[in-house]
Amino acid sequence: MPDITIYHNPRCSKSRQTLELLGTRGVEPEIVEYLKTPPDAEQLVEILDLLGLQPRELMRTSEAEYRDNGLDNPELSRAQLIQAMVDHPRLIQRPIVLCNGRAALGRPPESVLEIL
Repeated sequence: MPDITIYHNPRCSKSRQTLELLGTRGVEPEIVEYLKTPPDAEQLVEILDLLGLQPRELMRTSEAEYRDNGLDNPELSRAQLIQAMVDHPRLIQRPIVLCNGRAALGRPPESVLEIL
């Protein structure tokens, strides 16, 4: 069985649907409730690289933390945006599934099947 991790928010319907989809495939991932145990900056860099995304592409721009911290400022560096996600994990899109050196964002949930 491959090593599979899901960065999960149990209050998010897409996250719950992704976890259920994995379960129907017999996959039992390590579940990281990222609001309780947020990834650090190094983990976020790795996740972004695996997803092929820039920090803002992984951010929930509708969250108050995005607006309140001026994260739409184009002058902010990659490191500053990553640190904002570390400091405010609600900003991170979810769910994120990691599997053997690959990553997928579960939006839609079926997109994670491509990396299994």
